[in-house]
Amino acid sequence: MAQARSPAGPSGQLPDLSHSVKLEYVRLGCRYLINHILALLLISLVAAVAIEALSTQWLDLAYDLVSVLVVFAVVVLGSTVYLMTRPRPVYLVDYACHVPPHELQIPLQLLKERYRKFGTFDEPTAEFQLKVIERSGLGEETYAPEAMHSVPPRPSMALAREETEQVMFGALDALFENTAVNPKDVGVLVVNCSLFNPVPSLSAMIVNRYKLRSTVRSFNLGGMGCSAGVLAVGLAGDLLQVHQATYAVVVSTENITQNWYAGSRKSMLIANCLFRVGGAAVLLSNRLADRRRAKYRLVHVVRTHRGADDKAYRCVYQEQDDDGNVGVSLSRDLTAIAGGALKANITTLGPLVLPVSEQLLFLAKLVAKKLWSDKTKPHIPDFKRAFDHFCIHAGGRAVIDELEKNLELRPVDVEASRMTLHRFGNTSSSSIWYELAYIEAKGRMRKGHRVWQIAFGSGFKCNSAVWQALRNVKPSPHGPWEDCIHRYPVQTCHRIASPRQDAQPQPQQH
Repeated sequence: MAQARSPAGPSGQLPDLSHSVKLEYVRLGCRYLINHILALLLISLVAAVAIEALSTQWLDLAYDLVSVLVVFAVVVLGSTVYLMTRPRPVYLVDYACHVPPHELQIPLQLLKERYRKFGTFDEPTAEFQLKVIERSGLGEETYAPEAMHSVPPRPSMALAREETEQVMFGALDALFENTAVNPKDVGVLVVNCSLFNPVPSLSAMIVNRYKLRSTVRSFNLGGMGCSAGVLAVGLAGDLLQVHQATYAVVVSTENITQNWYAGSRKSMLIANCLFRVGGAAVLLSNRLADRRRAKYRLVHVVRTHRGADDKAYRCVYQEQDDDGNVGVSLSRDLTAIAGGALKANITTLGPLVLPVSEQLLFLAKLVAKKLWSDKTKPHIPDFKRAFDHFCIHAGGRAVIDELEKNLELRPVDVEASRMTLHRFGNTSSSSIWYELAYIEAKGRMRKGHRVWQIAFGSGFKCNSAVWQALRNVKPSPHGPWEDCIHRYPVQTCHRIASPRQDAQPQPQQH
């Protein structure tokens, strides 16, 4: 599940990313870079040989058929090797985010009334949750599942299935309608949901609902936390390198009904306060014909897994409390562990995306630190020079605050994350798609812009996806911000204020 604890004290801050950068991550990043430039070096070498031969020996070649054939064969061979070994482009044709019905909204005042009527929590436990919510950055329009609107709550397998079906099918219906793609043309299906994994699987539910073909390659990812959406995209992208001319659908969601914690352990109550209903469906393609209508091209997916460390492994942990109530416990060390994972991830990502000047400055300061002084402060790369937009997983206000500070981002860079947290809450792995939709709805996405999606998840993982806009991107019909974008951004303070209900539409911000 997620990694965000709003009431974070000094022990819950991200570590300063300017300290303890490890060379192993630099080497790993360089290895990524080398793998990507081999094809360019090969084609450059072939071109140089051909140009040299044609420029210096043209007269001889005119009378030497063998030499002409050799040069021609080298060019053809090199071109063939390059075309066969280069990665197929993966295009993001479109995506859709589910917006639950209005009656499922759970404003704070209603939540206070429900807590009094539930009889599930004692007074201190209820007050603790309400205080966390007030400080969390969530607004008044987030959504809770139907089971949580009942007094008392009535979580069940049937209602959990119903919640998941409404979210997944709602997003998929919108996706197929907007793209006019026949579900039977989908060759790859990847579904991720951490805490609800019924039998048959969620991917089987989709296959049954849309009557996908019998040869569809379907996968169901469970227990992988809020970063699983990026993992699912990476898996789908890898499969599209193998299977030609097909579509891949990625569905990211989380189930709240079956995972409501009814105990009193504070570390397990945080999830109740932050998580809300939501989900997204994404259509990917490796068909060249789809490039003209696609929104983005997938550039990189970088994964970092810290599960070998015991503290990292247990910092987001599903277990029973002393009374037998099942919930997800969030460790006090969570934010610090997330910082370590982030540090490893961005140091690997840096050589792939940063300008050469930033990389050289980073390397020079790192070498100086190793050779002359352990106290030398390494250069923290300016990722604003690599990316135009940032989609930081909306796990909680504290994590967004710390990432803004440590990566030296501007308020506008984290605006999409803050507003998504305010409007929809923490929707787990799908939050990065609500954030991307926010940027589009604001009219800020231009051709050539690069987007960095970054998310954290149990295990512990930090994963990044980099996209490049193929055109000036407009929001798709029935988007999640369609009826409220004119009210955002809202002003933030100790608790983000609710958008004014009487606000008039304003011109889009560019």
